[in-house]
Amino acid sequence: MPENISFTKVINSLVPISRFNKGEANIIFNEVKETGFKIVLKNNTPMCVLLTPEVYEQMLDTVEEYRLFLEAEKRMENAKPEDFIPQDKVLSELGIKKTDLENVDVELE
Repeated sequence: MPENISFTKVINSLVPISRFNKGEANIIFNEVKETGFKIVLKNNTPMCVLLTPEVYEQMLDTVEEYRLFLEAEKRMENAKPEDFIPQDKVLSELGIKKTDLENVDVELE
């Protein structure tokens, strides 16, 4: 998402819808590429926000990560000691030795 969003950046991101009517869509889309977003005004009221696909994807990722965080937090609040399984027991049940894991790289997201 655009970093360091300030009052000035928000004011500069305002685009009257009349600019679209004047055929300035390409110019506005280039401005969106440069700044990451624009707020379209109709009768001085925000009507929509234009975002680059990258900013939109980052926003969706952030919302999903927050949703998962809240779910994890809720689960931890309700967790009881018997809900947890020791690593040794899991490895034993799966037939995995600790030495099998020594040279394994794992990437968590």
